[in-house]
Amino acid sequence: MPLDPQAQAVMDAVAALGFPANHTVSPEEARANGRARPRAAGPAVANVQDRTIPGPDTELPVRIYTPEGDGPFPILAWFHGGGWVVGDLDSADATARNLTVGGRCVVVSVDYRLAPDTKFPGPAEDCYVATQWCADHAATLNADPSRLAVGGDSAGGNLAAAVSLMARDRGGPAIGFQLLVYPVTERNFGTVSYTDNADGYQLSRDGMIWYWDHYLASDADASNPYAAPLQAGDLSHQPPALVITAEYDPLRDEGEAYAKALEAAGVPTTCTRYDGMIHGFFGMAAAVDKGRQAVDQAASLLRAAFSQPVA
Repeated sequence: MPLDPQAQAVMDAVAALGFPANHTVSPEEARANGRARPRAAGPAVANVQDRTIPGPDTELPVRIYTPEGDGPFPILAWFHGGGWVVGDLDSADATARNLTVGGRCVVVSVDYRLAPDTKFPGPAEDCYVATQWCADHAATLNADPSRLAVGGDSAGGNLAAAVSLMARDRGGPAIGFQLLVYPVTERNFGTVSYTDNADGYQLSRDGMIWYWDHYLASDADASNPYAAPLQAGDLSHQPPALVITAEYDPLRDEGEAYAKALEAAGVPTTCTRYDGMIHGFFGMAAAVDKGRQAVDQAASLLRAAFSQPVA
């Protein structure tokens, strides 16, 4: 279908800000430009706490959101997008609030280390350690470790899929659901969606090349399933998944390919393509109706998953 007018309006507003494309500046400039962009506020929650937790090599900042109610609540470890290079707790704030309210869960938003300062596997290891921390410290968060999910958008979706694989391979923690929003699942710039949406729809092919170049320490890492989950030879014993994709997104095909691979491995998987949408629309719930629909879908499936605790 044609590009959604609301998505076009968002792109026009972003273009009017005059920021250069990320891949044309340094990572430091790209991060500063991201911080300077206006952001819609998310809904109110009962409590928000910023703190640090032990990481693999250094302390990791996290932001913990608690919903209204008595608890103990389910818990979602959330990993922001930004190509592993940009993004932070503030850029994820509105989405984390929406998922806290809609999912009726504690959300722990993780400020993992960024590339190229920390290349693969550093960010993935940070997210795994943070997820393990969520399970181990759930009681202190008024949360239930038997109802644990992971999720993320774009590069964050890549990290959530990687953490799910790590948890299986390392014997825990037990993850009951993975929310993968237009996830990066492989380094392949030759898909139909990369060709059709190479430029002009917020995320570009050149931008993704730039992100991958910063993230990977070597070309060999592109075949590591913790960097490119679609490269995993075995996707069995993975948590049930919701994969959300956008029609006008270079990452559309690899997200849908990952959903099919999960299904082929016997993993209960829902895959929804939002027609007329662009990369990033999940974070545009305040301005784009289909962004709100996608958030509502994610919250609904989270609540359903949380109704069935895992061991």
